[in-house]
Amino acid sequence: MLLMLEFSMIHADSRRAALESWLAAQLRGARFSLAPASVDASFRRYFRAALPDGRSYVVMDAPPGKEDCRPFVHVAGLLRAAGVHAPEVHAGDLAQGFLLLGDLGTQTYLQELNADNAARLLGDATDALLRWQLATRPGELPPYDEELLRREMDLFPEWYVSRHLGVELSNAQKSGLEGIFRLLAESALAQPAVYVHRDYMPRNLMLSDPNPGVLDFQDAVLGPITYDMVSLLRDAFVSWDDERVLDWSVRYWEKAKRAGLPVETDFAEFWRAFEWMGLQRHLKVLGIFARISYRDGKPKYLADTPRFIGYARAVSGRYAALAPLARLLDQLE
Repeated sequence: MLLMLEFSMIHADSRRAALESWLAAQLRGARFSLAPASVDASFRRYFRAALPDGRSYVVMDAPPGKEDCRPFVHVAGLLRAAGVHAPEVHAGDLAQGFLLLGDLGTQTYLQELNADNAARLLGDATDALLRWQLATRPGELPPYDEELLRREMDLFPEWYVSRHLGVELSNAQKSGLEGIFRLLAESALAQPAVYVHRDYMPRNLMLSDPNPGVLDFQDAVLGPITYDMVSLLRDAFVSWDDERVLDWSVRYWEKAKRAGLPVETDFAEFWRAFEWMGLQRHLKVLGIFARISYRDGKPKYLADTPRFIGYARAVSGRYAALAPLARLLDQLE
């Protein structure tokens, strides 16, 4: 293990040296300082390059073989064309996995959100989301299809239940969970398909002008219209009471209808799809956080799993069709 860690550190240091050399060429020899800009759950690293004249850039290091910069570049272009404040891609070396990006600042929504400013900030985020969804065109993004939905949900029994809890599900429990997965996938696939950021949450939104700046969009797909809104309001790292979530969801739904987006005409139907979509995501994230901990050695994410269990318990307890999941969570927890 020690040898592997030392090799990883040497590899990271060699990549940083290559990154600094590439960046110096892009900045035409201008002096710069380089400091870590953010922590990512993936293999990507971000640095902030500060120049003496006050300019700053963000530099992405995405090791080839583990990360692919091309989706990031493509989706950044789609977002900016939609009028969403995504970072400009100033330069890139896709073979090395380096990108030079515009700097959207240092203040995330997650750091700044509070009870007093939430309505204003989440209103801005909702308006940006509507612009993104209205820009939807076929053929630009991969589909959020049944295979992907199921593969995500399968992370829950594999990594959270089996690896993290150390529980082997009975045949009856497996059957009940399979039925839930089928219902959630059917609900998601029945929704109108729009551009989906897929991680549209306060940690990936920046306080900026125009507001918000949007990051971490490289996994965008064409998928269910409720997905990004439920990601925003039922987040991994901050929770709101049901009354607020319902109010903000109604406001989004009303704006979406006025804008001509294909949301359900009956809010009750929209709300059910919203809740079930959130449940699919919460089960996925429980599995992902466990996988990041045990496979990638980043255990801090497990601290937020009780929040997702709480989300899943609440939703599965509100719908008779989801009762098998409510019982399973009682048995597991």
